[in-house]
Amino acid sequence: MATKLPKVPVVIVGMGWAGGVIASELTKAGIKVLGLERGKSRKTEDYFMVHDELRYAQRYELMQDLSKETVTFRNQQSQRALPLRSYGSFLMGEGLGGAGIHWNGQYFRFLPYDFEIYTKTVERYGKKKIPDGMTIQDWGITYDELEPYFDNFEKMAGISGEQEQNPMVGKRSNPFPTPPMKKTPAITMFEEASKKLGYHPYMMPSANLSQAYTNPDGIARAACQYCAFCERFGCEYGAKADPVVTVIPVAEKTGNLEIRTNSNVTEILHSGKKATGVVYVDTVTRKEFIQPADVVILASYVFNNVKLLLLSNLGTAYNPDTGQGVIGRNYAYQVNGGAAAGFYEDREFNTYAGAGALGIEIDDFNGDNFDHSDVNFIHGAGIRLSQTGLRPIANNSVPEGTPSWGKEFKKASLHYAYRTLSVGPQGANMPWRHHYLDLDPTYKDTYGLPQIRITYDFEDQDRELVKFMAAKSAEIMQEMKPSKAGSNGELGPYNIVPYQSTHNTGGVIMGSDPSTSAVNNYMQMWDADNVFVVGASAFPHNSGYNPTATVGALAYRAAEGILTYLKQGGPLA
Repeated sequence: MATKLPKVPVVIVGMGWAGGVIASELTKAGIKVLGLERGKSRKTEDYFMVHDELRYAQRYELMQDLSKETVTFRNQQSQRALPLRSYGSFLMGEGLGGAGIHWNGQYFRFLPYDFEIYTKTVERYGKKKIPDGMTIQDWGITYDELEPYFDNFEKMAGISGEQEQNPMVGKRSNPFPTPPMKKTPAITMFEEASKKLGYHPYMMPSANLSQAYTNPDGIARAACQYCAFCERFGCEYGAKADPVVTVIPVAEKTGNLEIRTNSNVTEILHSGKKATGVVYVDTVTRKEFIQPADVVILASYVFNNVKLLLLSNLGTAYNPDTGQGVIGRNYAYQVNGGAAAGFYEDREFNTYAGAGALGIEIDDFNGDNFDHSDVNFIHGAGIRLSQTGLRPIANNSVPEGTPSWGKEFKKASLHYAYRTLSVGPQGANMPWRHHYLDLDPTYKDTYGLPQIRITYDFEDQDRELVKFMAAKSAEIMQEMKPSKAGSNGELGPYNIVPYQSTHNTGGVIMGSDPSTSAVNNYMQMWDADNVFVVGASAFPHNSGYNPTATVGALAYRAAEGILTYLKQGGPLA
């Protein structure tokens, strides 16, 4: 039998970026907050001198244990979904800091076009530009309205970037807090080549600090050492902004935050139009607890936010046959095909050094920055060269036509180990009526609860986008004068292996219409005004960027809304 605990004002489910930002803002305002994190506690000292590629990058030390909880996947409704039992397409973090611990630190604001994608597409091209079944919609907020919250996140994290306004992206109210990362020879080659072609390259905005920085909350952090152990790793220097070295210490210092780790929430309790608390299980003892609360905030990863709402019967489950319902709607991913590789005989590059957000990008073909009248897709992709650091176990690039094993393969691997560069797009992904998340009827997790099921595939929209971007990537690579080059503009069916990106979005999407969205622009549920669901689950589609900047901005927006709700109650929008 579950033990009922004393009531708290606010309970947060998941203590990653979204949960950490909200905890920091609420506790600074004097609100008592309880944070429930199903994984273990973490601190920077855990990563001192632990540059262990096998442990973290190959054996996924920081990730969710798939033997206990996973997802199931299928391409189409007619297929039976099967469970993901070893990591492939994306990596689900677990533990204090969540995916904010193992991210690269690549920081891009979504474009003004993204937030009004339906309106702006129809205004420029007409309704016929949107294919049947594509369910794009405006987000219920504009870029200008969200801009101050982006600014808040950047000052907290110390984002490093170029000070001049980039004409391809949304306007900024303030410059980046710290200068851009260093330009390596490879980055300089991309910059010169893309400028020669008439494009607008800029250094990737980075949560890897370019210099020592103290943020407005008094958190001081050291500069990046370019060790290249960012993605899938915790940062031993604290140079990579993550929740454990930024927002969580601020909340803890107030004395208003209690964190309970190893606490897996399995249900949101509710009565009528209000949540009354949550049920959670101690993952060590397996004891069950009821935690009453005035306000419930879901701030876990996309799949868990959706799963908890569906398990709790909170909000209407999406039905792909009718197009009705909102929980599970508009699942989207990322489109990453179309990269161009260059192999050099006459020079070498130190590509085994780097940082998670060391790179350069053009956005000339992202969003609606170019005329789409003569192409069979909307939105687009940023095209980038990133130098995140090539770790030796996972990287073995050789030119096309090289044998895949044996003496010649080994010889080519050694020869090109420091002679290979890659230029590639990261493309936007649009939602479709038949792409969604629901509960699997067959497979259960370690608690006997249904796993979340993904129904998703690439569409003609994605294939056309990749074909177009592959040609642009190859154009830039050719201008970088490699000895040999190759690219592939063909995009096959989506498969949940191999790794592609951890940029899953949707399922609890935001908007201004309760019939097509689950939350308003403060992340407040239409169906329960004391429940706020924060994270990339709120995105109605996915842009050509990494999601963390927009997750962070929406978290600051949500925190403001929660403080207002605690004072006056009721719907905020």
